[in-house]
Amino acid sequence: MFLGALAVMAGLAILNSCQNAAPAAGNGNEETTEATIAKGAIVYFNLDRVLNEFDMANDLGSVLQSKLQSIDQEVTRRGNKLQSDMNAFNEKIEKGLLTRSTAEAQNEKLLKQQSDFQNYYNQKQQEMQEEQAVTMNQIANAIKEYIDKFNAEKQYAMIIATQGDILPQPVTAGDPDLDITDALIEGLNAEYVKTRNENN
Repeated sequence: MFLGALAVMAGLAILNSCQNAAPAAGNGNEETTEATIAKGAIVYFNLDRVLNEFDMANDLGSVLQSKLQSIDQEVTRRGNKLQSDMNAFNEKIEKGLLTRSTAEAQNEKLLKQQSDFQNYYNQKQQEMQEEQAVTMNQIANAIKEYIDKFNAEKQYAMIIATQGDILPQPVTAGDPDLDITDALIEGLNAEYVKTRNENN
């Protein structure tokens, strides 16, 4: 599934930065859910859950998927048209319905169509990769910026990202009280709603 691939890409971008989150000056406010976690503690979060439950990631993923489907449909349509033209040409050749000069001219035309299609296909492949990279970077950047802000208040010594079975688990066992996944998801979504409302 596309969103799963997006999660892997965004996860790779975020894992390194989150594992090195340093404590920063905070304002001392503690939320009830993390009241038991001391400043300077090492905490962790489940990156898969954050990516799956972060509204911005879901919104951008849906927009991207729609764009990619549109591009894919147009590439498929052009490819089918080229294949149909080639089949019709071969059928006329087999039935002897074309003179040699006409066949050569049509063959040249088909070769040009094939070359144009290959160039178009390569261009669209590059566009899709760029769209995916931009979306991944937007999501990774939003998460990283929020984690920096979050840790400026909480002042944890380290925030470790775990990611299911996709990558080796940095946390093989941990106190569930040190899992800040819910707090991150709640904060990320609140920040996203605020930003989205400001931009509308």
